[in-house]
Amino acid sequence: MATIVPFGPQHPVLPEPLHLRLVLQDEIVTEALPTLGYVHRGLETLVTLKDVDQMVQVVERVCGICSCIHAHNYCMCIEDLLGVEVPPRADFLRIIWSELHRMHSHLLWLGLLADAFGMESLFMHCWRIRERVLDVMEATAGNRVIMSVNRVGGTRRDMSDDQLRWVLQVADELEQELDRIKPVLTNDYTVKKRTVGKGVLTRDQAYELGAAGPQLRGSGVAQDIRMTGYGGYKYVDFEPVVETDGDSYARTLVRFREIYQAIDIIRQLVSKIPRGDIWAKPKGRPEGEIVRRTEQPRGELMYYVKASGGKFLDRVRIRTPTFANVPPLLAMLPGCEMADVPVIVLSIDPCISCTER
Repeated sequence: MATIVPFGPQHPVLPEPLHLRLVLQDEIVTEALPTLGYVHRGLETLVTLKDVDQMVQVVERVCGICSCIHAHNYCMCIEDLLGVEVPPRADFLRIIWSELHRMHSHLLWLGLLADAFGMESLFMHCWRIRERVLDVMEATAGNRVIMSVNRVGGTRRDMSDDQLRWVLQVADELEQELDRIKPVLTNDYTVKKRTVGKGVLTRDQAYELGAAGPQLRGSGVAQDIRMTGYGGYKYVDFEPVVETDGDSYARTLVRFREIYQAIDIIRQLVSKIPRGDIWAKPKGRPEGEIVRRTEQPRGELMYYVKASGGKFLDRVRIRTPTFANVPPLLAMLPGCEMADVPVIVLSIDPCISCTER
């Protein structure tokens, strides 16, 4: 006899208001049905009330953890419509801050995953390392999470040579800290018992269901929007982090390795950053339609912007990676045990704040 068990929107492990109706046969999940809509803020509708520049602050609040990347994507859309060429130094700074956001997002997630296992000490270690990243963002941009450092045409702030040297110093220290926790995250019996073989998503499933980010690369698909070379990424060399097993453990390894990758990208950018202006003053008002893609910590972020030359935009439409990752999640849950559901859900790093604007 089948039993329907509600999972969420409030759960002691899950920090996001995601609701699933799980159909169980004994302790085995046979079907998962999502119920979305617990969060609605009407941010996209604010284009009728906020002008082009004010919308930068609005899109940053779609998701605080990756706010810099939201603003970067939106600003690139407006810059393309206006024909604004961003100064190279601003491109470098934008990517440095974006990679800092990627590091702090992945470290936050690793801490939450450890908390799901009941490993409170590892949770504290991950968040202690994350605090160092937040300190860097606060010192260089003025805020610890929502930095509001991007603007149409470039950036609001610059980094001095002393700050850039300090960023490299902190990066070296963070790498050493990551080396200390690496054995626990990659080889601990408890971590492997809860993640290896749990929530398997095959390469074909990931591709056909439109998975994004670490969920896609954890299934063996080497797709990373940063490889298109938008912004400052055209100045650095790196390869997508890929694992092939497609389970929760593979997705954990992808995110952990991407922290090291972010450190390497920051080092490359600091070593090559040019002198010059950080802002090119835009002229006129945007007109036309455009779609831009960037790579969030959770995956591909897509912005559609429509403007008709007025003070306000006609439309801003945002497709976030969690929205793309929910269908693959529903394919991963059938066949797993009820006790594994929280870890599998966490393995996609859900952000309902992004998904339901």
